[in-house]
Amino acid sequence: MDYQKIIDKYYPEDNELKRILLVHSRQVADRCLLIAKNHPELKLDTAFLEEAAMLHDIGIFRCNAPSIQCFGTEPYICHGSIGGQILRQEGLFVHAQVCERHTGTGLTKQQIISQNLPLDPDGIYEPDTMEEQVICYADKFYSKSHIDHVRSVVETAQSLEKFGPEGVRKFLKWVDLFE
Repeated sequence: MDYQKIIDKYYPEDNELKRILLVHSRQVADRCLLIAKNHPELKLDTAFLEEAAMLHDIGIFRCNAPSIQCFGTEPYICHGSIGGQILRQEGLFVHAQVCERHTGTGLTKQQIISQNLPLDPDGIYEPDTMEEQVICYADKFYSKSHIDHVRSVVETAQSLEKFGPEGVRKFLKWVDLFE
């Protein structure tokens, strides 16, 4: 599977948004591949990790996030479900799930309802497979709005507090598993 061809299809211009997407996605992919190398006992599918990490944010261009050069109309929280729709149209059903399941440490039905998020409360937004968890975890260390900064574990945990204490606990379990 040629992830670059898919990125180029939806991001045809060489502009700042595409640069941000590519740098961020490469950061996430490289961290995933390092985790796979350091933890052979997890038996991670490295080809899938790289592909899915490079595509996990494919939906951002349809969102309204001017600080990262996204001038679409949808709320940013929807970028994962939008990416999932895009990748399903491309026939990449398993990759689509990564898009949908990487926000925070995953979103529960209860969180979607209680926070009145514009997502289908019957959708599945929590990472399930080990590869989904690794990509979700790796993504938390990199912000598209501060592309040159790598968050520490402490900074990352603090950034997750807005999703509630359960997300922080899940992240810290991943720290134990993946570091």
